[in-house]
Amino acid sequence: MNPSLAESRPDRPRTEPERPASILVVDDEPGIRDFLQRALAKRHGLVEVAENVDTAAELCQRYHFDLLIVDIRLPGRSGLDWVTELRAAGNDMDVIFITAYADMDATIGALRTGAADFVLKPFRVEQILTAVERCFERRRLARENTVLRRQVDTFVDRLYGASGMIGQSAAMQEVGEIIRQIAPTPTSVLIEGETGTGKELAARAIHRLSNLSGPLVPVNCVAISPDLLESELFGHTKGAFTGAHQARDGLFSFATGGILFLDEISEMPGTMQAKLLRVLESRRIRPVGSDRELAVDARIVTATNKNLAEEVRKGRFREDLFYRLNVVTIKMPTLRQRPEDIPELVDFLGKTLAAELGVAPPTFGREDIHALQAYNWPGNVRELRNLIERTVLLGRLPSDIMSIQGSAPGRESPTSPFPAEWTLAEVEKSHMRRVLESAGGNKSEAARRLGISRKTLERKLRSDSALTRT
Repeated sequence: MNPSLAESRPDRPRTEPERPASILVVDDEPGIRDFLQRALAKRHGLVEVAENVDTAAELCQRYHFDLLIVDIRLPGRSGLDWVTELRAAGNDMDVIFITAYADMDATIGALRTGAADFVLKPFRVEQILTAVERCFERRRLARENTVLRRQVDTFVDRLYGASGMIGQSAAMQEVGEIIRQIAPTPTSVLIEGETGTGKELAARAIHRLSNLSGPLVPVNCVAISPDLLESELFGHTKGAFTGAHQARDGLFSFATGGILFLDEISEMPGTMQAKLLRVLESRRIRPVGSDRELAVDARIVTATNKNLAEEVRKGRFREDLFYRLNVVTIKMPTLRQRPEDIPELVDFLGKTLAAELGVAPPTFGREDIHALQAYNWPGNVRELRNLIERTVLLGRLPSDIMSIQGSAPGRESPTSPFPAEWTLAEVEKSHMRRVLESAGGNKSEAARRLGISRKTLERKLRSDSALTRT
């Protein structure tokens, strides 16, 4: 393997470079058209203007526009009616409505067309630029989410079936069966397990098998400051606190029609636990700074690396919230509890990481797998993944992997590096491969250390040529 590989980022979707955005402004006031064209042309690729719907329709025949900025009241046909017709024809380009008349009917009509934003005249240049950037950012995130979901779905379907759970052990089969049973239901789910056991993977499997139309929105309760957690989850109004220059939707809103996955739920502050309980009971949220409540439609899945029942007994977690979340509990097994799954995990991780890094997948001998199964894996599958990635990058196989066997916490080093059930021929071949590895792949040096000829070494290893190197 090539030891000098460029580092890749497998956790990010690979998308094509962003092309310059195209915008069409439709307004009957020449001053507004000129103002918007000058302001937007500095940041975006194509900015066209039209004074009425007919001209705008002609431009749409000639160009593709990513965004329409449309005045609601236009001569002849209103902008609202035109956008409604576009939507009926299947056109899903984003729309920002602008108007000098903030009446309720116009606002409701704009919302019904799926408008991305609604800006009142007169407006400052910063207002319209912010609305445009927010609109494009929302579209970019939606596109990345679609790409990620397609990649995950394709990859899981091809390799591991519907649940996406890797491993044929009884423990993992039980997890997969529970997921298949509860995924189509709206019930709350609590996933418990040590760090690195795949709790988020289980949440994604639930989402995938649920057939929900909305996204899965993961939230790490530890990664967000307690002071900002309420705003992140529920959203806030403009001016609700220092720095709230614009109103912002919360993650509950982004998870509409899908799943809100609250990881490390045991670390949620007590005040937020009470507010989350109220949301679960009423299915309504109140954005920070608002006097109005909003209905929410998101399924809740939570996860923790602690025993939540024990946290309740110690007074560190609300008992009433625990019972709301603990309708169904999935306990993720540790890797040391399912060593029989390690060969399948090693094969999967080796092939996946090698493909991402653009190299040939590594080959692991029986003694390598034996060493991995003998290790205690305090970091679980995450630690195994890091080890396999390092192996793929550095190109070191047996000697590097075998060294972890003796360092396994809580286990004694075996008296022999070989399983007792191996035949003498298997032990001999394994020992020759280890010596060849320690000699840097130099067959002549390995033969010298073994006290045999190079020809004898090659003959004995010929049946396992995948592990020999010239």
